[in-house]
Parts: sequence; C-alpha cells; structure tokens
Amino acid sequence: MKKTLIAASLLVSTLASSNAVAETEWSANVGLLSEYHFRGIVQNTTATANGGIDVTSGGFYAGVWAADVEDGLEIDLYGGYGFEFESGLSLGAGLTTYQYTGNFDTEYNEINLSAGYDFISVEYTIGERDGEGDPDDSYTFTGITGEYESFYGTVGIFGGDYEGNYLEIGYGGSFEGFDVGVAFIKSDSDLDNDESVYFSIAKAFSL
Repeated sequence: MKKTLIAASLLVSTLASSNAVAETEWSANVGLLSEYHFRGIVQNTTATANGGIDVTSGGFYAGVWAADVEDGLEIDLYGGYGFEFESGLSLGAGLTTYQYTGNFDTEYNEINLSAGYDFISVEYTIGERDGEGDPDDSYTFTGITGEYESFYGTVGIFGGDYEGNYLEIGYGGSFEGFDVGVAFIKSDSDLDNDESVYFSIAKAFSL
C-alpha cells in the first residue's frame, strides 16, 4: 500500500506540473456537528468543531481538514484530480491520509476513486490501517449516493478486514449564508452497529 501511495503521489505531482497555468483558488470552511460520524462509524458522540482549507487548480485539488475526536484531533490530508466529460459523466482519483494527535486511533492511508452521472455517484476506496507493531488492516469501501433536490441517500459497503454496511439518509440546505443539514444513520458493520440522527452547520469562505 505505501509503495502504491508513493507511485500515485508521483503521478499526481507530474500531472499537476503540466497544469500549472490553471487558475488557483483557495477556500476555507468551519463547521459544527452534533455528533461526528464517518462512513457510518461514530467518531465523537458530542458536539464536534471542525474546519479546513482547500486549494483547486483546474481539475486538481488538495486540502487539509481537522475535527475534534474527544481524545485529540483527527487531521485529514488529501489531494487528487477530477474531470467531467461533455456527456455529464465525471471521474476522479485521489489520495487521503487520516492522522490522529491523541490515542483515539492510529493512521489510515487510502486511494480514492469516484464516478458520477446525473443524480448518482459512486466511490471506491482501497485503504490500509497502520497496526503500530501489529499486522496492518487492509480494507475496501464502496459508497453509492443518490441525490434529489436537497435530499440524499448513501449506502456504504466495507470489505477486506472490515465487513458490513451502513445507510445514511439526509437533507442539506442553506440558511442565512450557512449550510445546514440533518441525517439519519443506521450501521451494521464490524466497526459500528448502531443508529443515530445528527445535525450539522457549516460556513465556507473564499480566501
């Protein structure tokens, strides 16, 4: 996995150098979650502050995002490339690493692939969890999301060393310049087996 991540990073860097003339845009975001769930897995059962910075140039993107996970911070670093055909089909590929400052968890590294058309999008992830002395866990994640106006539904399926699935149904809209949302999650996986409702509010800024 680490060799694969290095090779993918070199590919992204090579493509980025050929796209240097594209306009670069910076943005930031801050938010608050009543509970923090990721892929149907609870990360924090209390109010969670979060925020990040993103940069885009042509079809390339990169960013950093952090959130409170009770015992320290989760810090995500990511980057990749996405493009859309005239037909409306979109494709993307990227890398993500999840790092933790406390003892909440260890390190995760992923290759992320995505495709979308009309109201349907699909993501496929190949990931590895650093076992810190123990054998590393390898996993896959497949997510299928459908959107209609401001509503969405996602079905997520885990494979490899982690197995199970989850369902998330939610609504997102705007109010007084803020992005607000509510979602219901039902999980049935090795990583979580529960159901919950959470609320979110966020604000994005151009830099």
